[in-house]
Amino acid sequence: MRILSPTAILGYGFPEESFRRGLEYRPHLIAVDAGSTDPGPYYLGAGVSFTDRRAVKRDLKLMLTAGLAAGVPVVVGTAGGSGATPHLEWTVDIVREIAREEGLRFRLAVIGAEQSREQVQTWLAAGKITPLHPAPPLTAEAVAASSHIVAQMGTEPFIAALAAGAQVIIAGRAYDPAVFAALAIKEGFDPGLAIHLGKILECAAIAAVPGSGSDCMFGWLREEHFEVEPLSPERRCSVTSVAAHTLYEKTDPYRLPGPGGILDLTATRFTQVGERRVRVTGSKHNPTPLAFKLEGARQMGYRTVSIAGARDPIFIARLDEILAGVRQRVKDNFRDIPGSEYFLHFNIYGRNGVMGPLEPTPTITSHEIGIVIEAVAPTQELANTICGFARSTLLHYGYEGRISTAGNLAFPYSPSDFKAGPVYQFSLYHLVQDVSWQELFPIHYEEIGGGGNG
Repeated sequence: MRILSPTAILGYGFPEESFRRGLEYRPHLIAVDAGSTDPGPYYLGAGVSFTDRRAVKRDLKLMLTAGLAAGVPVVVGTAGGSGATPHLEWTVDIVREIAREEGLRFRLAVIGAEQSREQVQTWLAAGKITPLHPAPPLTAEAVAASSHIVAQMGTEPFIAALAAGAQVIIAGRAYDPAVFAALAIKEGFDPGLAIHLGKILECAAIAAVPGSGSDCMFGWLREEHFEVEPLSPERRCSVTSVAAHTLYEKTDPYRLPGPGGILDLTATRFTQVGERRVRVTGSKHNPTPLAFKLEGARQMGYRTVSIAGARDPIFIARLDEILAGVRQRVKDNFRDIPGSEYFLHFNIYGRNGVMGPLEPTPTITSHEIGIVIEAVAPTQELANTICGFARSTLLHYGYEGRISTAGNLAFPYSPSDFKAGPVYQFSLYHLVQDVSWQELFPIHYEEIGGGGNG
């Protein structure tokens, strides 16, 4: 089986030359993973995509027209970035728009993944939900406060949709390799090899050297092995790059859990085949009782941010005591507001802005630093107030050795404060067991361009 993966995430783009080269290999499937939790909880909670509509439409147009012309399925997982109902509808709307503009006709399957709060509460009461480390036990309050909750589907819904004749599948939240592995498993290929191949193809050419999330990768799946090769001549797969990507985002190098099973890599071997291709053997899939990950997000308040820089070496040397003084001024000035009502944070770039307390090099020699002042509060107005007061206090804060009184900070923008709007945090990162995939992932079929649906 031959599989074309155009890009790491739908909307990240890919060179048309690479894509056309992949089509010359006559793929049986064109598939893409369209989402991730990497951008954080905002996009799931707010029901919006972290990828641009125009960019997504460009990628989808190339995939749909090529796939339908070749008579091969086009499969998209985690539509809209997070895979909840608004993301799914947003993506399907783009598909319909392309179909109208290009005069396309095909059978579309739309697979939902959003779960109602009421249903999740029922599972919670029945003891069917357990936390995934490091999440705490789930509470009814966390479920009730969640704006969107999705379950992560495996290959089963995709296999059902393909068996029903779907030529295009747009799915909600999905296990990343599932969109690549489903057709192969349906056709009788080894699930371990199919899922491992999907694990490589999900990020397209990131598993190549030099890696890229916006370039194409091709996979060949056979009875006892699979091979992968990037479709741009400037890239190549190496044993190291493919093996490294196998371990990408995993805590255990040998056991990779997913819906309905564990990918066992204890006997996996990576072999260089020519200069640009790698062969993989020995990957096994050990079935487990079906369990599905639940992801949810809840709104925690509103955020205001101010960005500034400082270059005074005395200010930089005394920064900790200055920030402590600013915090105390904020606290004193707003005694009527409990400290638990707002969150005030200073991110210091040039010192520990990336690693925070985990920074292994706490002593710095920076001649300048960047300061991001962040305030989160129950209302946008209060977040504005806290951020603005902290910013003005830090700007004029007096400290020993200070010479200039015009201001401690340089602001790159006017206005200096940015109202970032609602803030979300993940509220569910749990497993639900003893439920069928049919209960979680309804499939809706529609004849695009043919005037019927069902």
